[in-house]
Amino acid sequence: MATTGTPVIGGAVTGAAVTGGAVNAGAANGGVRRVEHIMGLPISLRIDGGDGGDGGGTAADAADAADRVFAWLREVDARFSPFLADSEVSRLDRGELAPDALSPDLVEVLDLCERYRVESGGAFQVRLPGRGLDPCAMVKGWAVQRAAELLRTRGVTTFCLNAGGDVVAAGRPWRVGVRHPERADRLCAVLEITDGAVATSGRYERGDHILDGRTGRPATGLLGLSVVAASLTEADATATAAFAMGAEGVDWAAARPGCEVFAVDAGRRVLRTPGFPMAAAA
Repeated sequence: MATTGTPVIGGAVTGAAVTGGAVNAGAANGGVRRVEHIMGLPISLRIDGGDGGDGGGTAADAADAADRVFAWLREVDARFSPFLADSEVSRLDRGELAPDALSPDLVEVLDLCERYRVESGGAFQVRLPGRGLDPCAMVKGWAVQRAAELLRTRGVTTFCLNAGGDVVAAGRPWRVGVRHPERADRLCAVLEITDGAVATSGRYERGDHILDGRTGRPATGLLGLSVVAASLTEADATATAAFAMGAEGVDWAAARPGCEVFAVDAGRRVLRTPGFPMAAAA
């Protein structure tokens, strides 16, 4: 893990960060740009091509794939939200569903939650004393990764799917900005990913919302932590678990196969692995 002193301010957020743009199913290059608010956050999709070129398929194919992506994400929200009384998660939490009555998707999500609970030594936790079952920390990354796989099965090869700053991208290099943990209009890093994912956990959007499952108290050892991995399932769960662990989580995340890490600790030092894909200066 390399240490580089204080956070680097890399410019305004609007400069290098991936942005969703306006809803526009007829983008100039024959692709798609669409934004919807689902799971309590903005989710944007950009598909390049869509005219039979490098993006894959026709403009109609791209628009159909986008429709399927957002339909899937709305379905996930309805089924897995702990804030909806009739969701599968809420019904399970109230004891209305037996384990053998759960959907395969929820079984998969809960198995992933248990895996990360064990591997993080209990820091990643979806059941805390006094609180109901809340698998949101796993569901978002898992669902968006599934959406990316759906795009690929529909023949879409060049796309960027951004869920509240957590990104899955494919087909070409995409530049992604990591927001400065203390200044909303600034970046502390810009990375470039191709056929991969990046997720960031921090306190700047929702305050001390990530709890250390070992203590039940807010995690305060880091200001922000980003993970690049092959899938958003891995990147998002690893970033959340590592942030919950505090300072020790940086090395824990860095030791995971296929993960690259960028973190800002409570002392405002930047820590990053040598392979973290920083973008070349413009």
